[in-house]
Amino acid sequence: MTLILSQSDLDELHQQAPQPQVENLVLDSFERLEGVPKILGRGYDRSMSLLPGVWLNFSDCEYHQDFTVKTPAHEHPIQFTIFLSGCLYFDDVHPHVMGGSCSYFSGGGISPSYVCKHRAGEHLTAVNVEIESELLESFFLQDVQYSSDVQKLLCKEEDWKFSFYPTVTPAMRELAQQMWNPPYRGAAKRMYLQAKVFEIVAIYLDLISAEQQPIHDIPGLKPDTIARIHHAKDILTKQLEHPPSLSELAQQVGVSVRTLQRGFSALFKTTVVGYLTQQRLQKAEILLRQGDTCGGKRKVAEVAYIVGYAHHSRFAAAFKRQFGITPSQCLAGKKAFFG
Repeated sequence: MTLILSQSDLDELHQQAPQPQVENLVLDSFERLEGVPKILGRGYDRSMSLLPGVWLNFSDCEYHQDFTVKTPAHEHPIQFTIFLSGCLYFDDVHPHVMGGSCSYFSGGGISPSYVCKHRAGEHLTAVNVEIESELLESFFLQDVQYSSDVQKLLCKEEDWKFSFYPTVTPAMRELAQQMWNPPYRGAAKRMYLQAKVFEIVAIYLDLISAEQQPIHDIPGLKPDTIARIHHAKDILTKQLEHPPSLSELAQQVGVSVRTLQRGFSALFKTTVVGYLTQQRLQKAEILLRQGDTCGGKRKVAEVAYIVGYAHHSRFAAAFKRQFGITPSQCLAGKKAFFG
């Protein structure tokens, strides 16, 4: 049975959670350790303030209870999360599965309400960082490269925030692992972690900025149009199973179909349909390699349905073109040749 919690319910449970005892973990004065509520599982959250406006959190949790958390709309800082193991699950707003090779980078602004699902038996370890928008904006103002398009995407203030789900690079994963086990203590440890945080932020900004660059070579597309096309990509990412039609998507973000197609191709190096297919297949690969809530493997037909394929044969053919193996081979644990 799945336990359904509000965000305030979860906060109250955490306040009542026992102080965890973690072997070989020595805390510095700027760190705080909180336990996982016994009703949910075991583990801890280790949090710290690295600078005014910069917070770092390490989560190491294993749940013995399926539960969902309903979070209302709220103000949101700039944030990134890299999962070293385990995943989180969503019905909408975010991709269905967040974790594995899928990281999370969000701009500041207003977050819509969403429901996050946690699965029993899954060991979740993650590095999470939150940064006040004003702090990062002060860096943008000193650099023309980030003072317009990227700044507008990441610092939305009272508008809906933009979220990105970049693939975790080896450099990102290595930095996250270095942060998890820093070689220093005290002030030196704090400075070390500050440097690692901003190094990862620099990688994300480079990825986002590289996506923005091609749009400037297309006459007639303004920064506002860039934001609308990014919004269109977010809609597709969140609605993989039942995406809007091309005309519906263009109408939702307030551009013409031609502008959507032209901008999408230049910005993301693929068509709208190509991006949708790529995201569906990446999600399918993650699902095939994971167990379900009962510890067993999903069937190929079930995964095909989850990612929006009505025909098993079409799904199998597209999957093999993308990864070089069939869905059944992926389910059996065979590694992809490419993709």
